[in-house]
Amino acid sequence: MTVDLKHLTYEAYLALPEMKARYSIVDGELMMAASPTPDHQTIVQEVFVKLDSFVREHRLGRVFLAPLDIVIRRDPLRTRQPDLMFIGNARRYIIGMQVIEGGPDLVIEVLSPTNTRRELAEKLQDYREIGVREAWIIGPQGRTVEVLQLSPEGSERSGLYGLGDAIVSQVLTEVHLTVNEIFPEL
Repeated sequence: MTVDLKHLTYEAYLALPEMKARYSIVDGELMMAASPTPDHQTIVQEVFVKLDSFVREHRLGRVFLAPLDIVIRRDPLRTRQPDLMFIGNARRYIIGMQVIEGGPDLVIEVLSPTNTRRELAEKLQDYREIGVREAWIIGPQGRTVEVLQLSPEGSERSGLYGLGDAIVSQVLTEVHLTVNEIFPEL
């Protein structure tokens, strides 16, 4: 079977073999992302271990790591793969057999040197459109965590946290996570 990777349909996309690579599909075109760096993966791992432990202990839902697709829309096909996502129990119905079909409660993006402002703005727009409530943007160079509240009308910063600060989430209100815990070895 030959698949046109510049004009993917939802059905052709679901028929693709499992890929371990990072990518997004933007208006039907498969867009490969650069492989993450060790520092990027260290940050993702630190956040995952802490959030996943908290979510499991309190039985709040599920935390997922990339690569895992969120379908933004089926036609033209658009998907995203945030570095991490939290789906609360009330939204478990969006967890499909192959993909996430709807907005997680929280998405977390760790910035890479290759990320552009435009690319980040497009991702946030996609997340707002599907009902994601909160996004964390982690900046490794500045060792910061920006927390955004998302709505169909736009994004509003609820906090910008640096070393020494505790991250405040409106989605995971009881989680205790500091910026220092995200960057322990860097």
